[in-house]
Amino acid sequence: MGKRKLKIPRGKRLTWGVAGCGYYTENTFLPTFQLLKKSKLTAIYSSSEERAKKVGSKFGVAKTYSNFDEFLKHDFKAVYIGSANYNHYEQVIKAAKAGKHILCEKPMALNVQQAEEMVNVCKENNVYLSINYIHQFHPLVVKAKELIEKQMIGKIVSVSASFNADIPPSDNFRFKKKLSGGGALRDVGTHMIDLLRFFGGEIEEVKGFMDNIIYKSEVEDFASAVVKFYKNGYGHFNVSYNTKRFFNRIEILGYKGAISIENVIGNKPSPSKLTIDLHGETKKAFRKKANILLFRLRDFQSAILTNEQPTITGEDGLINLRIMAELENQCQ
Repeated sequence: MGKRKLKIPRGKRLTWGVAGCGYYTENTFLPTFQLLKKSKLTAIYSSSEERAKKVGSKFGVAKTYSNFDEFLKHDFKAVYIGSANYNHYEQVIKAAKAGKHILCEKPMALNVQQAEEMVNVCKENNVYLSINYIHQFHPLVVKAKELIEKQMIGKIVSVSASFNADIPPSDNFRFKKKLSGGGALRDVGTHMIDLLRFFGGEIEEVKGFMDNIIYKSEVEDFASAVVKFYKNGYGHFNVSYNTKRFFNRIEILGYKGAISIENVIGNKPSPSKLTIDLHGETKKAFRKKANILLFRLRDFQSAILTNEQPTITGEDGLINLRIMAELENQCQ
């Protein structure tokens, strides 16, 4: 995990296919994708032929498919798999065997066994697998990591990350456990775990809780856990679907100071804020707006065009899934 130097050879271009035409794909991924200067979308897949054609027409893509195997026969080099969680396993396996490099939505699979097979099949077929964790690409998050690496706040004592929003139960696949794998933990907790690992390093132990505090459904509306890092102190994350007041915050406490980052996660209208509070110095604050998905896509694009391992790998997705599975097993 880290920041990649973008070094794309002149004239190189990455062709893409997109699988899955849900709300995020149509309203966030594809509009952002259009800002990439070295990529071209050539094919779109949806299980609904009507949906594929509608999204294809909206974004100027003539080749649309409702058969995934036929979609993979199209001549593109990379595929974004933005389908529902339960489709990731089969689609990644098939895409890897078809020789496509893969950017897959999180969580990468329904269980650890699926994720392990996905990683192995991609290696066997010499394709890169990356999971769409985006928050570590925000410039303020990158700056915070640089300050930590320069020992500005000293040895890390704790890292905390929270994401709380109001997402009432609906017919969406996220609220059907067989289709999603779980609720708030699988959907947004996976991002928090990724951020904890980004700042604190690898995790050796996790202990926590999952519950339905406000909304009753097949999946939890709340999850919280404490983790122990191998090399640093401790981490904590808190995620929920059940708070009317949208709230997200990252806090990193070190021996010589602290860093906080607000509004990085899923809050587009307002700028993010980085606050640096070092011992013996005046507190400093910086604000910045950023399209973090664009930074993330540029990183993946650069990796594929230069034949390098993406910054975030399939192994990262597998590690994050193992941590979630451990917490889920504790809470059964």
